[in-house]
Order: sequence, then structure tokens, then C-alpha cells
Amino acid sequence: MDLCHVPATREKGWYLALMAPNVKGPNYAWLDPSRLYCHPQGLQDCVADLLQPFWGDAIDMVAGIDAMGFILGAAAAATLRKGFLAIRKAGHLCVQTVAQPYSDYSGREKVMEVRTDAIVPGLRVLLVDQWVETGGTMRAAIELVERLGGGVAGVAAICIENSEGGKWIQERYKCSHCVPPGLQPRFDQPQ
Repeated sequence: MDLCHVPATREKGWYLALMAPNVKGPNYAWLDPSRLYCHPQGLQDCVADLLQPFWGDAIDMVAGIDAMGFILGAAAAATLRKGFLAIRKAGHLCVQTVAQPYSDYSGREKVMEVRTDAIVPGLRVLLVDQWVETGGTMRAAIELVERLGGGVAGVAAICIENSEGGKWIQERYKCSHCVPPGLQPRFDQPQ
């Protein structure tokens, strides 16, 4: 799909066709949404679809997860007129932080951190990332928010796979993603 084309009818998820499969190997995510972000209407519709279930909910802040979650998270925060918090991979913040170890989608052990002065008890945080594959990264972000006394208002991602971790998140938190139910099997991580 060309980056200027907008379909005559725009059903939920029409912009998913803009994504490209991984051609670089197992150390990369299996599907890349970054081309979708280059399409002005695709990005707007993706953010609108992600936020649709949360309109009217108590959300005080939006947090995006390093690094591609920063794009959708910042767009969601601007749309909701809320502040944006970056949840970073360890070593990138020069302020007081709290850290949480996790395993990412490739099984690599990593550490995520967040500044300690942004989340106060009772703050309702919408967590945003581009993709939830195994759920390890999102669970680390959830743990950081809750450890600082915040509440998770919801989880939003382009896709939340039907993995064990994805199901764990969907059973416990209000979630939103852009993949229509009939297409979900095509977006789940190939085994």
C-alpha cells in the first residue's frame, strides 16, 4: 500500500496492511509497524482505534514503552491531552529510577526502569507499546507502575498476541488492540 493512499472505506485495522515482515532474523520482532507510522491517516486511525475503549475512563497519564511504544504512547497522550511518561530500558535515565528485570520477546534478559517522581499513589496510567508478543516487556511496565503505587488504567498495543503472556495481561487489565478478531490468528507469533 502506498503511503499516500487512503481507502474509500476505513474499517478498524485497514492500516495493518502497511506493516512489513521481519527480513533480518530472530533478534528482531517478526512484524514491523514502523511504516504504518509514516502514513498520516493510518497513524491517526490506529491511535483512534487504540483509544476508543478508553474514552470516558479515568486516565491521568500515558506511558510508552521503550522504544517503539514512545511513538504510539506520545500520540495517545496528545490525543487524550494527558502527560506522557517514557518507560525506558535501563541506563538511559539520568534521574532517580526504579528498575524491573524482564525477558523480551526474543528471550533476552533485560532491565526496564522508570523515574520515581512521575507516578504517585492512585495515578491511573494507560500503558502503550507497539506489540505484545510474550508479554514480558508489558508485565515489567505493569510491575513498575504498580510498585510506585499507580494503577494500570489499561494496556494498548497494535497487537496483543494470544500467547500465554498476552492472555495473562488480557485477563487482568482492560486492553485494546487494532487486530480484528477474524485476523488475530494471522498476527499471532508463528511457532
